[in-house]
Amino acid sequence: MIRTKTFALKLLFVFGLQGTLFALLQSTTVAQTVRSIEAGMPVRVFILAGQSNMEGAGVVSSGAKPRNEGNGTLDFLVNKSEVRKDYQQLIKSDGSWIVRNDVWIWYLGKKGNLTVGYGSKSDRIGPEFQFGNVIGNAIDEPVLLIKVAWGGKSLAKDFRPPSSGGEVGSCYSEMLKHIDSVMSNLSTDFPELAKREAILSGFGWHQGWNDGCSKEQTAEYETNLVNFIKDVRKELDTPKLPFVIANSGFAGWDQKVDRRLHIIKAQSDAAKRPEFSGNVKCIETRDFYRGEDVSPSRQRYHWNGNAETYCLIGESMATAMIQLIK
Repeated sequence: MIRTKTFALKLLFVFGLQGTLFALLQSTTVAQTVRSIEAGMPVRVFILAGQSNMEGAGVVSSGAKPRNEGNGTLDFLVNKSEVRKDYQQLIKSDGSWIVRNDVWIWYLGKKGNLTVGYGSKSDRIGPEFQFGNVIGNAIDEPVLLIKVAWGGKSLAKDFRPPSSGGEVGSCYSEMLKHIDSVMSNLSTDFPELAKREAILSGFGWHQGWNDGCSKEQTAEYETNLVNFIKDVRKELDTPKLPFVIANSGFAGWDQKVDRRLHIIKAQSDAAKRPEFSGNVKCIETRDFYRGEDVSPSRQRYHWNGNAETYCLIGESMATAMIQLIK
């Protein structure tokens, strides 16, 4: 079990004198890249976990030979898309990407201030990019994202929680070890955050592909997800830790495969459990799907590598998280 007392881990539901929650910004894409952080403020910690779509396949730049003229890349989104005005704050005046001075990230050993490149590759983004930007704008305190995600992993096996019976998943155990390690070594990994109290403030989950490949795993997904939430909260000693699920809508509203639709329903139904009222939300992602004709790749299961999609998922997860925290 995570020994939360060793690193002063706490959960606060009402942000007090040092935890004022700003009103949700009208434009969630605006990013404040430089702002002063008061000494003594605690660090708000958010966990982001899942499989490859939490890792993130959003393409940053299309390179010398762009597919679809670069459509769907982050570079295209901020410079050429119809919604580029909403994303201008993601780039500096010299055209380089923002680097937050108030949001940090740890992703399986890679760590630093939040910017692009914390996806599955150094030229990719996942939900963490806009999640961190929106959360960073919404609260006064410095923010730390701990991202723990591996491609090709199931909830039924790899992330299997103890309450589901059978062998506890290796990724479940590894996830908790990473959270414990980062929280315990905060001042070493992030000297800027030394001597600040770390407050675990939320958990984001984006996963579902692998379980949807098996009828058996599909059938038990809701039960496993409910157990996962409860067990994680128990291990982290945070009984009502705000939990946001981004559903597995990677094929959009054209998805017709029964197993895939069942996973989506299971994710929604889990969030609707009475015991989760007011502290768990499931967001709908199918509206964010972009077709192959306007995307960098043809991998539907990876949202066709569309950076706008990953930005929208991150924004929606953050917006839902802020609502739960309030």
